[in-house]
Amino acid sequence: MGDCNQNETDEAPFSQRPIVILGAGIIGCAAARQLLLKGFPVVLVAEYLPGDQSIYYASAWAGAAWHAAGGITPDQRYLQVVTHRILLKMAQDGPEAGVSIVNAREYLEQQPTPDSAIWGKTVVSKFHEMKPGEYPPEFHSAWAYETLVTDPTRHMPYLKQQIEHLGGQFIRQRVDSLQELYGMFPESRVFINASGWGSKALTDVQDESCFPERGQNVFLTTDRCDTMYFRNGKEYTYIIPRPLSKGIVLGGVKQQGNLSPEVDMEIARDEIARAHRLAPEIVPEHPAPDTVSHIIGIRPSRKGGFRLDSERKGSRVILSAYGFGGGGYAFSYGIADALVKMVETAERENVV
Repeated sequence: MGDCNQNETDEAPFSQRPIVILGAGIIGCAAARQLLLKGFPVVLVAEYLPGDQSIYYASAWAGAAWHAAGGITPDQRYLQVVTHRILLKMAQDGPEAGVSIVNAREYLEQQPTPDSAIWGKTVVSKFHEMKPGEYPPEFHSAWAYETLVTDPTRHMPYLKQQIEHLGGQFIRQRVDSLQELYGMFPESRVFINASGWGSKALTDVQDESCFPERGQNVFLTTDRCDTMYFRNGKEYTYIIPRPLSKGIVLGGVKQQGNLSPEVDMEIARDEIARAHRLAPEIVPEHPAPDTVSHIIGIRPSRKGGFRLDSERKGSRVILSAYGFGGGGYAFSYGIADALVKMVETAERENVV
């Protein structure tokens, strides 16, 4: 018995044991940054790290616009509100974080439903309902406002730099179970599963609701990159500006279960055609070939929406935050903030 007590007193205090995060996409990295800012030590373990170019590392390829989601609960809306607040501060602090304030025009084919994205008007700046004549006549209604876009090619390296500067560590390793992670960090008590659709393959999670969803976008180089266009309805289309990379992202498409890394030219032509119909003044019908490139990423989607919860398993607390599909950036820092609160709850229960 004496030896056990001896070990207990030698162990680091709860708050000094590293919080271990599985997954280093936007969710894992945003959580790491927010935890480090609160003084918690953090280690991220992941197969893919910021800077990687694999199509499976979705955070590198995301459109990454802040857009209010329709059909979500008030609690989920608030996660987006927090994200907007934190990203806005980054945008105001300068270009190094890769976040820009842009104009947005949203066109609706039909009358918005009560749980539509209209709630976003309480968050964004300069929101106004456009008058007939201010938008193409084939639409039912339209909104204009200011929103935020994140450039992943800048934001992920920035996040990695911030995490390391704050004392966080990255370990590149694929794990097949959470149990394997517990073995790597026997002293840690809080583990965050931010492994995206990897949660389907983890042997002790096996979340069958997770599935890969292929996205393919066109990146068009242009100086006219300060306005986002969004078409809601049957011909769902978006044009997301990337002012810092001098271009626009044209989309979108969702292909469940397709993991092909090859560019599908039929999709690319369709996206250009849809974007041209949406904003002919910005997207030419036949852009010059040297202005067009392609973006492919596998979104970590989940039937029924993302998972965000906390569960106690023996002496450990396991937090889950995965399955964001195409919404990772729009929810990122709100999710990170929610995870920090869960970690603080675990700390309080263990310490007080």
